[in-house]
Amino acid sequence: MNNIIHKKISEIDLEDPFFQSLKEDYPGFDEWFQRKGDHDAFVQYEGGKLRGLLYLKMEEHVVDDVTPKIRADKILKVGTFKIEAHGTKLGEQFIKVIMDRALKENAEVCYVTIYEKHRPLISLVQQFGFELFGVKGQGVYKENVYLKRMKKVTGDINKDFPFINPAGVKKYLLSIYPKYHSIMFPDSILTTENRKMIKDVSYTNSIHKIYVCTMDQVESLKYGDIIVLYRTAAQGRSAEYSAVATSICVVEEVKKQTEFQDFEDFYTYASKYSVFDREDLNYWYRRGGCKAIKMTYNIALRKRIVRHELIEDIGLDREQYWGCFELTDEQFFRIVKKGGVSQSLAEEN
Repeated sequence: MNNIIHKKISEIDLEDPFFQSLKEDYPGFDEWFQRKGDHDAFVQYEGGKLRGLLYLKMEEHVVDDVTPKIRADKILKVGTFKIEAHGTKLGEQFIKVIMDRALKENAEVCYVTIYEKHRPLISLVQQFGFELFGVKGQGVYKENVYLKRMKKVTGDINKDFPFINPAGVKKYLLSIYPKYHSIMFPDSILTTENRKMIKDVSYTNSIHKIYVCTMDQVESLKYGDIIVLYRTAAQGRSAEYSAVATSICVVEEVKKQTEFQDFEDFYTYASKYSVFDREDLNYWYRRGGCKAIKMTYNIALRKRIVRHELIEDIGLDREQYWGCFELTDEQFFRIVKKGGVSQSLAEEN
């Protein structure tokens, strides 16, 4: 999970300046922190300084200290969530941690309480499907309650994240070179690769990704279409057993080079979520005819599917150009099943 670290709360220094605002906002925070010493939390450091903290707790049946009460069999509470922005998409990565835990625990709903003054955090959770539900506390200690119903489908791919709605959209296989694949899609890194290549940068931590290529076929991609990422073979290795399907993404948009005013316009758009640096992007822009695919990174396949299996078991055409091509619904759902994807994440209607 990049440099987001799983720690016991007792292992975290309460005297770190990071906690000052939490102590001011929540009377008794010190005592709560000590009581939760044996509990787990997710933290992130930068230059030895604490920059992010996430504490999650499972609850059941009813939450009665908020108005109105929350009722569900399994409820994931985002107990403490604070981030200090530093130019990366750390907040999005924490959202992914929350969703991963919710899926693992089969939670029906997730909720978080946030003071009105924390507008950036509110904007972040709303972007990914948390809706204003109620309130907790009174007076200066009144917080708003934001709740996400895990299986609610809105048609907005960010709000629905990490769930995929396969109905009425096309499915594609998209190739990506090894040197770009694992630093852009860290949950899909192969066991044979060195995890030290993954760093805390925007294209690693973010749920959103931008990939740049020149393949004409990607112009067919539309909002909501589904992409199966195919990591091509490493140089000098046979594709038959080393090229592999690893992940499932959902298309947000595709922009052609002609839609940008100039290189600076293109660079501003692509660099935020792209693995390519300025020199790379300048190369593609000067080459001409490049396309930028923006997508959400929804699912890492539990079982990677090698090219041989994609051909023999899934039914893909060996003679097909494997840069970017459309999959049938049957082929896509075979990949979902063989890849060990939870049915609830990409249910077949």
